[in-house]
Amino acid sequence: MPDTIQTFNSPIETGVRALILLAESYPEQLDLQRILEFDYILVHTGDVDGPPSVHPALPLRSGELLVRRQLIERGLMLMISRGLITRHATPSGFVYQAEDDAGPFLDSLTAEYLHDLQDRAVWVVDRFSGMSDHEIRVMLSQVYDQWSREFQVPEQPGLF
Repeated sequence: MPDTIQTFNSPIETGVRALILLAESYPEQLDLQRILEFDYILVHTGDVDGPPSVHPALPLRSGELLVRRQLIERGLMLMISRGLITRHATPSGFVYQAEDDAGPFLDSLTAEYLHDLQDRAVWVVDRFSGMSDHEIRVMLSQVYDQWSREFQVPEQPGLF
């Protein structure tokens, strides 16, 4: 059986999504937590009253944030190794920034999915970059609470 290449949630996909967010945020530098939050919002814009989401609205998508951190870290390292992102040490931790080659690299990509992500990244950065860490976490917490209520199975007396 031939080897398959995983593209969904692979380091290349998460790295390109992070690169799109960093390019749109340029010259701002983002820490890993903000990239993680923006990445989640980027693919689930419909959850926060934005444009239609590019990823499906699965019932347990709040759990994505738990597994997404390592995937995004691997994607960032891949983009750093290609000279598209730089990592800077600050007193509060590492921050990431798009490099000069990020724009031309992203402009060379032609997949509709990537253009959809770029369009949504404009919206995400415009809408959420001014929010404090606390504000964005409160907003995402409210979104998670809503999902929990939507997907809970109501208890029915006498079933058990």
